Amino acid sequence: MSDFFQNGTVTTFHNITDRPVEDIESELVRHGKQKPLGLILPSLFSELEGPALLNIVEELKKVPYLNQIVIGLDRADEKQFEFAKEYFSGLPQDTKIVWNDGPRMQAITAKLNEKELAPKERGKGSNVWNCFGYILASDKAEAVALHDCDVLTYDRSLLARLIYPVAHPTFNFVFSKGYYPRYADGKLNGRASRLLVTPLLRALKGVLGNDDLLTYLDSFRYPLAGEFAMDVHCLKEIRIPSDWGLEIGVMSEVLKNYSNRRVCQVDIANVYDHKHQEVSFENKQAGLSRMSQDIAKSLFRKLAVRGHQFSNSTLRTIRAKYYRTALDQLESYAFDAEMNGLKIDLHSEEQVIELFAQNILDAGKAFIESPSEVPFMPNWNRVVSACPDILESIYEAVELDNQ
Repeated sequence: MSDFFQNGTVTTFHNITDRPVEDIESELVRHGKQKPLGLILPSLFSELEGPALLNIVEELKKVPYLNQIVIGLDRADEKQFEFAKEYFSGLPQDTKIVWNDGPRMQAITAKLNEKELAPKERGKGSNVWNCFGYILASDKAEAVALHDCDVLTYDRSLLARLIYPVAHPTFNFVFSKGYYPRYADGKLNGRASRLLVTPLLRALKGVLGNDDLLTYLDSFRYPLAGEFAMDVHCLKEIRIPSDWGLEIGVMSEVLKNYSNRRVCQVDIANVYDHKHQEVSFENKQAGLSRMSQDIAKSLFRKLAVRGHQFSNSTLRTIRAKYYRTALDQLESYAFDAEMNGLKIDLHSEEQVIELFAQNILDAGKAFIESPSEVPFMPNWNRVVSACPDILESIYEAVELDNQ
């Protein structure tokens, strides 16, 4: 049972009554006739070999309101792509796979590279970016949801609740962000949000002063959730990072283009569990260690655009403020976990905080030393302006691949 408290600067949709999914879906079927609805699934081929995606596909077979499903497939050779086509063939919706490693999509990437418009690195961000292009090219959906393919606790109510605020014809939302509690096997999870993002946002506010972006981001109950839905018009306008800063980048871009009155967050699951990232103490280019640096750099970039200046002394102050804030919040999480019969290993979590503190400092120094870095992929309006036939090329490539 959820509360109904509205906090922060974005509207929160709670799960107060645990309304049956069939009721929500019946409304979405009606809404979908006026505003066709789609779904993006960014996936690695390895996820087709795990248990989570198999269940997701079975749940999606029951969804009656989707006009389109687009799967972005990464790290797949030709044999694996053929396997993927068979794997998803049972979905009753109009389903297409964007084969990012295929020769047709690679030829498009090479064409964009000539104009320096292609993603600089491969990852979830570039996968999602390619899917945005196909969604725009196919013109079969006016609102799309996106969720990951490793959700072990998935059921179709997650998707219905996520897309509802954007699909509803009398609501005015262009962006909906999912949130949920993170726990499994008797442990409180969600370390990147609990131990990094929230204390870092509050440390930045303490050092830099009040800023609408920081207040807005701190309004989200689970800022690193990989689930969101948006109006298709947003896909043309937002510039997203290709690294682990994707979620922060998407939320920041939406605020840049729209009033926060058109942004909401939605309680989409009573429990949520997915593949956990290793902390990676030894290798800072992997796991949560890499993620923490990418997220910190994404925040520094966004704040610099808003006029904030960063020096080495400022970075040291931010690190110190973050460290104290994170430790104070860890105590609150530990008490909350114990009251709910969950466990937190205080020693290991303090070690993670120490790692994040150093990574925040390193990320800030890297940001200062690389002022000309362009970490964001161009928005699709710019790409179409430079290559007027690009959407037609993407559409043809995907259609031919899926024959």
